[in-house]
Amino acid sequence: MSRLREVYKNEIVDAMVKKFGYKNIMEVPKLDKIVVNMGVGEAKENAKLLDAAVADMELITGQKAVTTKAKNSIANFKLREGMPIGCKVTLRGEKMYEFADRLINLALPRVRDFRGVNPNAFDGRGNYALGIKEQLIFPEVEYDKVDKVRGMDIIFVTTAKTDEEARELLTLFNMPFAK
Repeated sequence: MSRLREVYKNEIVDAMVKKFGYKNIMEVPKLDKIVVNMGVGEAKENAKLLDAAVADMELITGQKAVTTKAKNSIANFKLREGMPIGCKVTLRGEKMYEFADRLINLALPRVRDFRGVNPNAFDGRGNYALGIKEQLIFPEVEYDKVDKVRGMDIIFVTTAKTDEEARELLTLFNMPFAK
């Protein structure tokens, strides 16, 4: 069992019950899934770029990535419906907690000029979105083998009803929110 899940079971549930006064511990919000998405716009010209992005994604998350395809055609972008334009991974359970632990404790502190993540990136329903500009912050990615620096979106989906509950949950997971 990962360290973060252990902390959740022992300390976070108690702290959340104290702060929000839940009657039942099943009401306490928890991390449902983490979705990691990487859009590769240049994949329409060069299919090898998408393969490299998928390989990076699988290395970072430790799980097989799924390629995402364009939903509709956009002539201005020379994009046709069904063209592969990115990849994503949905993490749940043990891999989710392990990834969150690596992201919060190893990767985010390696970001240049890091002052914390945006505390206002909640969607109103208790989910948090985080954008990363380069995949090099993860220790699994070898700098020499990277063909192109790519960014990615990381979405924390929680069972929280409000943003305040979700912010408290992620703060207890040691998410470094900017002051």
